[in-house]
Amino acid sequence: MTLPSMSLAIVGSAHKNSDGSDRRAEIDACMPGEPIDLVLEPDNEFDCHAIAVYSSRAVQIGYVRADRAPRIGSLLGSTEVRAIFQRPAEFGAWVRLAFDGEDPALTDAMLEDQDEGVIRHIAPEPDFYPDEIWPDD
Repeated sequence: MTLPSMSLAIVGSAHKNSDGSDRRAEIDACMPGEPIDLVLEPDNEFDCHAIAVYSSRAVQIGYVRADRAPRIGSLLGSTEVRAIFQRPAEFGAWVRLAFDGEDPALTDAMLEDQDEGVIRHIAPEPDFYPDEIWPDD
């Protein structure tokens, strides 16, 4: 059975990257549907479950929230996870994930906004998850 797609809040956009690049500027350069890379950081000094999030230009845009990282990290090790940029948000960004080799798709609300040529910059608080919430194992 294929796991359902989900949206994830990406946080930490206010911080600069170690190379000096600006995460917020990179988020602003991302387009809805653009591929996103999720990279485990087991040696992260603050959180051994940290998952860095990178744009298609290999610039870090933030991190998966700490409360979601253990579950997503276990999925990264057990199934093929694909991610796309969904939209910017005040706290960082939203990305969309699909599992088991499925391609993620933008949500209907995002597609409607694209059709009108407008991308909403207002997003729910980062603890709101519009899809099913799986229990952390």
